Amino acid sequence: MLDFIQILKHTELFGSLSSQEIHDLFSKNTYFLKDYKKNSIIHFQNEKCTTLDIILKGTVSIQGIDTKGNYISISDFTNNHTIGGNLLFAHKNFYPMTVLSKTDVTILHLKKNLIIKICQSNTTFLTNFLQSLSDKTLILTDKIKTLSFKSIRQCIIDFLIYESHVQKSNVIQLEFTKKDLAEKFGIQRTSLSRELSKMKTDGLIQYDANSITILDMDALTNT
Repeated sequence: MLDFIQILKHTELFGSLSSQEIHDLFSKNTYFLKDYKKNSIIHFQNEKCTTLDIILKGTVSIQGIDTKGNYISISDFTNNHTIGGNLLFAHKNFYPMTVLSKTDVTILHLKKNLIIKICQSNTTFLTNFLQSLSDKTLILTDKIKTLSFKSIRQCIIDFLIYESHVQKSNVIQLEFTKKDLAEKFGIQRTSLSRELSKMKTDGLIQYDANSITILDMDALTNT
């Protein structure tokens, strides 16, 4: 029995299949497992996409860099998520951004011919695969909207309001650095720090290295 089957049972693609069904789908030379150390390049920008990747362990980040040297973090993906499905069957199937490991990562790489075989033989997998592609498209669309139409302050405000709701507190605990936050917004860390300082001067927030406190939620939401 393949040792990753029980992990696949919890993924978005294989979750509705039985262990035996998953086992029957796999054959030699259609997949490979690989471990990546933290901060390793998994796929380079402009590298050809030849596999559908399933994250079995760890966190993967999709990042790009513009002509000014600004890093843009599109999204992070963790256990059970997939990467490359939206590229694998494209005419121009090259990664538009760099895929790197934020932690130690284990990835199951599924070759294109295996995906074709599974889609042809299992309609449940095909439905799950198409749904996954649609979800990834929405992530990209939302990111483009954020980068194209929102000011730095509005990006910060949206982030604070969302995290306040999730954490059920006006004191937002940061699980990442301000550099990471700046990359999510597609801006320089200095630009983020400058806007946070302005918001502090305006009496909207207080902040330190580990948290941001919303002082006036009404004023923040009406900014």
